Amino acid sequence: MTPDVRILWEDWADRSLPMPGYETPGAAGADLRANLPPEQRAAGITLAPMQRVIVATGIRVEIPVGYEMQIRPRSGLATKHGLTLPNTPGTIDSDYRGPLGVALINLGGEAYTVQHGDRIAQIVVAPVVQVRFSVVAELSETERGAGGFGSTGRR
Repeated sequence: MTPDVRILWEDWADRSLPMPGYETPGAAGADLRANLPPEQRAAGITLAPMQRVIVATGIRVEIPVGYEMQIRPRSGLATKHGLTLPNTPGTIDSDYRGPLGVALINLGGEAYTVQHGDRIAQIVVAPVVQVRFSVVAELSETERGAGGFGSTGRR
């Protein structure tokens, strides 16, 4: 069974823009567009280098219980312009019903303008498992042990 994510337009949203969608049959992520409030549509939103902003999408979502929506960067924006998400992946929980915004940061060396309708991120809907947490006296042994960052080598 294919999970169904229900979408509600914000009252001010531009309903002529496409809903989140998969650009190719093999795409794991559905592209998400900037759906800017009317007063921002003409000029867009310009991010100076190192500036962070939340970009409106004009929608709210209802994610099925047992799933999460991950908000991820678009690789082309990241590699060509330095535009990425400071909290990647961002997680939208199944019980959240507020406006869906995308936190963007400009890590590039030049200002970048997000225009109304631009594809700014991608969403991946994934199952979630909630676990039980247990305090124990010791943990099982492994070959890696306590080796942390970089402990498995470079090659």
